[in-house]
Amino acid sequence: MRSKDYNQNRLTGGASIGGCATVIVTFVLWVVTLTANAQTFTVDTISDAVFQRMQGKSYKTGCTVSRSELRYLRLSHFDVNGQEHIGELVCNRLIADDLKEIFQELYRHKYPIGRMRLVDDYDADDERSMQDNNTSCFNYRPIAGSNKLSKHSRGLAIDINPLYNPCVRQQKDGTTIVQPANGKAYAKRKTRKPYMIDSNDLCYQLFISHGFKWGGAWRSLKDYQHFER
Repeated sequence: MRSKDYNQNRLTGGASIGGCATVIVTFVLWVVTLTANAQTFTVDTISDAVFQRMQGKSYKTGCTVSRSELRYLRLSHFDVNGQEHIGELVCNRLIADDLKEIFQELYRHKYPIGRMRLVDDYDADDERSMQDNNTSCFNYRPIAGSNKLSKHSRGLAIDINPLYNPCVRQQKDGTTIVQPANGKAYAKRKTRKPYMIDSNDLCYQLFISHGFKWGGAWRSLKDYQHFER
């Protein structure tokens, strides 16, 4: 016949095992919560601090887009080396939630985004931003080579990994202009290279599914980095 002490030990041991299980479950939930909290996908109005950064740069004198039409996004992303970052974008409020959803999905698939900084960090110099492979959106400026305002001027266009997805223009004299200038190796798209956007690319598919148009499908020029609404 089992002693009372033995039965008591069984009960105590069982409680210890149960307690360990509770601790393990709690720890796992804490790790999952910590990981989730580390991901940042926010949409906010333009704060005074952000607006000050934009003044005289992306938000130039005479800009006809009101501050209230724009939104400031902070978005987690992976770079080409697999390192995590929190990027910044300013866009039109009409596409803010779409961009948030798209970049959440890109993050989930660890799709590489070279950099994502406000173009103001480059003094709103589009060429400098593109040469640094910087993904950006709002910049009040005309289309290169014309007086017509770009969709970027309203924050309704975004350029993704521009170094690897340059804008290519064929001139009437037969010459080719590539922007950024250091993206010439990626101007010819017949040979598949890493980070190139095409119709089979996840980035392309997500933007198209959200109602954006792709500059790589244009006839007059090929703007492979460019998506607009």
